[in-house]
Amino acid sequence: MLKEYFSTKVTIEAGCDEAGRGCLAGPVFAAAVILPPNFKNELLDDSKKINEKNRNILREIIEKEALYWAVGTCSPLEIDKINILNASILSMHRALDGLKQKPELILVDGNKFKPYHDIPYETIIKGDGKMMSIAAASILAKTHRDEYMQKIHLETPYYDWNKNKGYPTKFHKKAIAEHGTTIHHRMTFNMTEQLKLKV
Repeated sequence: MLKEYFSTKVTIEAGCDEAGRGCLAGPVFAAAVILPPNFKNELLDDSKKINEKNRNILREIIEKEALYWAVGTCSPLEIDKINILNASILSMHRALDGLKQKPELILVDGNKFKPYHDIPYETIIKGDGKMMSIAAASILAKTHRDEYMQKIHLETPYYDWNKNKGYPTKFHKKAIAEHGTTIHHRMTFNMTEQLKLKV
């Protein structure tokens, strides 16, 4: 059962989560969501536990019914420059920048974050399966990123990004071996080591 609020002392909590951290290609996406009081939806859960059809249904509901929501990204070049952990946190900060309401508390999936202005925060391991606002953020981050990967798949369809979304599948690694890398690939994710794996 997902919890609505982490704290009884504040009224405006923003959930944050990212998508695409373990990929070889594409940006990392993050979302920040402030849900209305008593928000409920039986489908809502960690995005990894929900099929694509239901994630897209939830995206429409969240974007319509959330009080505020925003999405932030970091490009492959930024990931290569500052590393994927820092890029994930920066993308969450950028999502928070997009909120039209300043939250009183930030809830972050995982155990790593950096202070965002003067707003207190809580990191919650597996928070996307515990808190509604983080689960909602996980849905938006995942669906917005999947949509982006579908678009760039049209540029270079031989990487199969419409299916693997940039993750290191056998097919994706084989395509890198045959066609090389693109501007969408993260070069600090050691491609040589990846291609040593059985493809």
